[in-house]
Amino acid sequence: MIEASGGDAGNLRSGKGHRDENFPVASLLIHPRHRAAILAFYDFVRTADDIADHADLAPERKLALLDRLEAGLLGKDDDDAAAVRLRRALAERRLPPRHAQDLLTAFRLDVTKLRYRDWDDLINYCTYSAMPVGRFVLDVHGESRSTWAANDALCAALQIINHLQDCKKDYVNLNRVYVPLDALAAAGTAVEALGEPRASPPLARCLHRLAERTQRLLSESDVFPALIADRRLALEVSVINTLAHRLTRMLMARDPLSEPVHLKLPAMAGLTALGILRGASRRLGRRFSAAPQTPRGA
Repeated sequence: MIEASGGDAGNLRSGKGHRDENFPVASLLIHPRHRAAILAFYDFVRTADDIADHADLAPERKLALLDRLEAGLLGKDDDDAAAVRLRRALAERRLPPRHAQDLLTAFRLDVTKLRYRDWDDLINYCTYSAMPVGRFVLDVHGESRSTWAANDALCAALQIINHLQDCKKDYVNLNRVYVPLDALAAAGTAVEALGEPRASPPLARCLHRLAERTQRLLSESDVFPALIADRRLALEVSVINTLAHRLTRMLMARDPLSEPVHLKLPAMAGLTALGILRGASRRLGRRFSAAPQTPRGA
């Protein structure tokens, strides 16, 4: 086991990579000139995430390792390769470390905060755990901050989808519950129900209502691809939005305690193609609506 005082935190990696995520990370839709910076960011975030979720590390050691990652990010040491790579990528782009630091705040919360009071409390967590990811990608592409509201809706929805998919695993393995306590109480159930083989009717109602609320939040991001100047990034965002809508519909109908709520490769491929078509159509529609109209009879 690695000590907080020495060794590369990358040795704690779970083995999960960017191709194992629910949603595309720097896919081939992204221009090659941007992909390396995004993957450096992902590698840093994945390392921090694996530290926060490590089953054998004490909380104080996790926090020490996260602090050391931040020190490497800020140039105070070169102990962790992932931090050094991201620091260099940021320097090349003249980008600040703020988004990565926000994510470290979220991972510290993962170590120290095991319950969420209500929806607003959960969204506040997403402000640190999810929204900075999209904001970083937008900054890498030089996009306007006017896109941030739609980005934040999409990223928060993606995060909550993951929470609902993994609600049993998070509770059983980490005693971590992102399902808001007031939502559980309103449905007439409690945290302990997450550890059962299948969802009770009250828990199923709770999770389905949260999925419906997530769907409404996700709908706020439907306009996002049309707001993005970079065509390739807009298509990737459209794909992610399309995949997320499918997953929320699954979560509104299924029991994540006993049923898989993940997309298989054929469905992923079909929805990716649909997302690209939708994204291209939206951009084409925006172009036509922005074009000057010739007066009749001219």
